[in-house]
Amino acid sequence: MNLPSTGAQAAHAPTAALPSAAEVLALHDRLLATPGWPQQAPTTDGLGLWHWVQTNHRNNSLLWAEEDLARRTTVAAEAIAANKRAIDGYNQARNDATERVDEILLVALGLVDPASARTDAPVSTVPASARLNSETAGSMVDRLSIMALKAHAMRQQTLRSDVDEAHRSASSVKLQRLLQQRDDLAACLDALLADAAAGRAYFKVYRQFKMYNDPRFNPELVKEARGA
Repeated sequence: MNLPSTGAQAAHAPTAALPSAAEVLALHDRLLATPGWPQQAPTTDGLGLWHWVQTNHRNNSLLWAEEDLARRTTVAAEAIAANKRAIDGYNQARNDATERVDEILLVALGLVDPASARTDAPVSTVPASARLNSETAGSMVDRLSIMALKAHAMRQQTLRSDVDEAHRSASSVKLQRLLQQRDDLAACLDALLADAAAGRAYFKVYRQFKMYNDPRFNPELVKEARGA
């Protein structure tokens, strides 16, 4: 699949250049089928929408693998602690990429003041009659990434040779349900972007302000810094 335009062009693209959910799904699946993924860095430049969609998916993929490692029961506690710290880092990076997706899309749609888009208080510029959507387009892209990972992992269960047919059959049923859920979410993303482009709906850049990763806000890290 050829990636849509990236860089400054995508960051200030007209609404006609908005991504389709089908493009997002195809990118997610292509990356999961790429040898060496997700250890390799994104292949796009660091400015455009597709760089951040790919960065989000990469960190979700790394997070997924780390979550599996954190459930081990026959390794030292230090190994699990290292997994937990890695999970926190990937989760923060995944969240940051989600916010960048929202910023770029809202600028492209003309629904945020570009100068404020990356601040802690982005200024919305929306039609008075537009409805506010509670979920952002970026969070939908993030959820589609997780759905791609779930489907990929469940598909592997259907191919196992070390389990009985009942396990493979049950996994196949679950896979079809996961794919249906992903298609439903993809349709919702297309509908939101279409409504936003038409002035019927809008979303905002929502900052998560994850306090546990910030030594200025996590009370236990504050205690450690004070020597308490």
